[in-house]
Amino acid sequence: MAIEVVWFKRDLRSRDHLPLLSAALSGNDVLCLFVLETERFDQPDIDPIHIEWELDCAIDLSKNLENSGASLHFKIGNIIDILNEINDKYEITRLLSHEETGNSWSYERDKNVKKWCNSLKIEWHEYPNNGVIRNLKNRDFWTRERNLRMCIPLSESPIFINNINYNGKIPTMDDIGLNVKKLENRPTPGENAAFEKLHFFLNKSGERYSKSISSPTLSTKHGSGLSPYFTAGVLSMRRVVHETSSRIEYIRKNKSQIKNPSVWIKSLSSFRKRLAWRCHFIQKLETEPNLDVVAQNPVIEKNMMRILDINKFNHWKNGTTGWPFLDACMRQLDATGWINFRMRAMIMSAASYNLWLPWKETGNFLATQFLDYEPGIHWTQVGMQSGTTGINTIRAYSMTKQGKDHDKNGDYIRKWIPELSMVPTDYIHEPWLMSKELQENIMCRIGVEYPLPLINEVESRKEGIKRSYSARSGEDARRISKRVLQVHGSRKRPRKKESTIQKKLF
Repeated sequence: MAIEVVWFKRDLRSRDHLPLLSAALSGNDVLCLFVLETERFDQPDIDPIHIEWELDCAIDLSKNLENSGASLHFKIGNIIDILNEINDKYEITRLLSHEETGNSWSYERDKNVKKWCNSLKIEWHEYPNNGVIRNLKNRDFWTRERNLRMCIPLSESPIFINNINYNGKIPTMDDIGLNVKKLENRPTPGENAAFEKLHFFLNKSGERYSKSISSPTLSTKHGSGLSPYFTAGVLSMRRVVHETSSRIEYIRKNKSQIKNPSVWIKSLSSFRKRLAWRCHFIQKLETEPNLDVVAQNPVIEKNMMRILDINKFNHWKNGTTGWPFLDACMRQLDATGWINFRMRAMIMSAASYNLWLPWKETGNFLATQFLDYEPGIHWTQVGMQSGTTGINTIRAYSMTKQGKDHDKNGDYIRKWIPELSMVPTDYIHEPWLMSKELQENIMCRIGVEYPLPLINEVESRKEGIKRSYSARSGEDARRISKRVLQVHGSRKRPRKKESTIQKKLF
């Protein structure tokens, strides 16, 4: 019995899913497959929160597929072993899936699946999943190609699928054997919840997006909240681009009926740009699939000579560095699995420049913390914020300045660091400046209830910047940086006086 297999990975949706639609339109019998790959559980950038999130989204997908007469078949194990098992029972004529840009492990996994398909003369058809262009020769025309892809009409769920009943048992996290921590305010999984979130953002909460995304507090209220859904592929990039563009056009045509139309247009236009940035960064990992294990500029990495200091690393991980704003961010991240983009950059900057920790260890830890961990964005940002690309301005954030800019009164710090709840606003960002008498009166002794700073923030940041520029100054480092720029650099013209602007910002 010949069948087609639709392999769902991080594309857990029924709408705008070309592999599923193609299989349905073929008229052949179809088996929809979702595999919880046990090898993936052991990867250093993967945490049970990722597996649980994808499993819950897959369960929701299974319910949606029932509307087309299909079902999602769950398996636990090695993908090739499972494909062999299916092929022994049936005869796979086509394997259909989306292209995936993951970590180096998933890249090797896909190469092995390709070999397996070739050995059995099975066609594996991979469909584009976003604005990332596979086998891109250079970045010169990437923006044009990406924008053209976003203009392709959307597809809806198939009306009917010739379903194969294979194995419908839905596993639990206990079946998988993974213990998962409970996250505060975890999003509701699934396609319908993602659509509700998108429409709420486009019509209600997104008005203040542009002014709010830098704040760890305001970004939770006015950000899109879509990143976990993107990561699991519950929403397609093209659909969000289409709906955002439609909303912008509607506001432009109906300004008299919309409150603050110019603010709305600015915010949604900014959001649409960030959707393009998302594809831009993932494209870097698609072009160079080992960025989670190899620095873009290995010479700079070697010259930096960063060594893992376990004490500093643990204090950074646990939010006990003695730098209140950083510690609050780390504790929010641990509790919720999310923090805004700017704070992610600051967190990595502190690890890289102040604490001089190596990027692989810090990058892997942060990956396990982010519910919305997207390898293409994460590892390119890790490279940028650790100074190992050689083409980006060194961004060494002042944690105290960021705190004063985005948490002026210290309410955010007090929320996430209860030890500091009684500290007066004048000292909330630098509590070590309080007198001993004040510390005793409010029962917050620095060095006892809350730690002293691990090291001097200002001096360590300056030293980190100095060492970073020194590491990239040699001829070999500059030569590799030119290659990195040619392969990965944006083709947009840089801002004038970029280095001066960056110094003022950071």
